[in-house]
Amino acid sequence: LTHHFGVPAIIYSVLIPAALHVDTVAGVPLPLDRLIVALAAVGYVLLDTWLGLSLTLALALLAAAAEATVALGSAYALAIAAAVFVLGWALQLLGHRLEGNRPALLTNLAQILVAPLFLTAELGFSLGLRRGLRGEVERRLDGGLA
Repeated sequence: LTHHFGVPAIIYSVLIPAALHVDTVAGVPLPLDRLIVALAAVGYVLLDTWLGLSLTLALALLAAAAEATVALGSAYALAIAAAVFVLGWALQLLGHRLEGNRPALLTNLAQILVAPLFLTAELGFSLGLRRGLRGEVERRLDGGLA
């Protein structure tokens, strides 16, 4: 549960400073957070279409929230980003302490990129979606292949 709040909080907090950086492409302002979300969306959709599309929606909402936060002014936005970043990581560490295991990113930093898709899959599984994928994941975990 802590991961389902901590990971989005961290993503939101990282998107805030990205939203402060705006480039103009063909006369259209393009905040960096939108570029990050678009690139992440492509990667996640390539890994799994339906989970990737679901995650893209969540990322777009987090980017919209980040851009709304930036509208408060850069000093406020950066202060909010810092506070939410610390809170998000505190939730992550609390979750791992309660689970009694080490964060996966300590052995593989790529886990930072996998975590959002993993949580999206977990949420889908809890809603009874993607039963075939859930069965495959459980089979691999039981067989030690994951």
